Amino acid sequence: MKQFLIFISTMLLCLPGLNAVAASNDDAAVERWDFDVYLNDKKVGKHYFEVAEADGFKRVENEASFKYKILFIPAYRYEHTNTERWADNCLLGFDAETNANGKRMRASGERQEAGFKVVGEVGSLDLPECVMSFAYWNPAFLEQPRLLNPQSGEYLDVTVEELAPDILEVRGKPVTAVRYKLSAKKLDLTLWYSEDKEWLALESVAKGGNVIRYELS
Repeated sequence: MKQFLIFISTMLLCLPGLNAVAASNDDAAVERWDFDVYLNDKKVGKHYFEVAEADGFKRVENEASFKYKILFIPAYRYEHTNTERWADNCLLGFDAETNANGKRMRASGERQEAGFKVVGEVGSLDLPECVMSFAYWNPAFLEQPRLLNPQSGEYLDVTVEELAPDILEVRGKPVTAVRYKLSAKKLDLTLWYSEDKEWLALESVAKGGNVIRYELS
């Protein structure tokens, strides 16, 4: 069980579709993804992502809250918020706060003249001027060889492999989906996108065969 809880923490370090909610107002166009999060077949929480775009800039907010119980006793709790600012597929800045079972973490970063400055759990890092985080909502992130982990502040090597197409059930309806496998450090994810590149789902398998799964609500 201890190894499994460590896996959950690692998987959530990088966490930020079809029928995503789209709206507009006088200032911005807004897209939102609301996911129910499951551990095997048990719902353990929710995670939402909201992207507002105006004048060529994007503001991305995501918030997660999970609670896992064993015999009605809380065994693991996770809360995470992160706000990111983007332009031209480059991260301009972010501010993330996390409570992972009582361990509180904070990381932030900002693009400067000489590059992108990050302060996080691993200390201070000076990165290239244009970096991307694990921006699941933007499939362009799958083309990057390195990605920023906004929870810890780490800059990770990643590998991405396109898998065979799949038929995925989304809100009770079958959808043809493109699948990708993403690996980074101890993280192994499967991601599904619609044929027009909308994020549909996420899944990761922990030791012991336990499955963490995101489904659009």
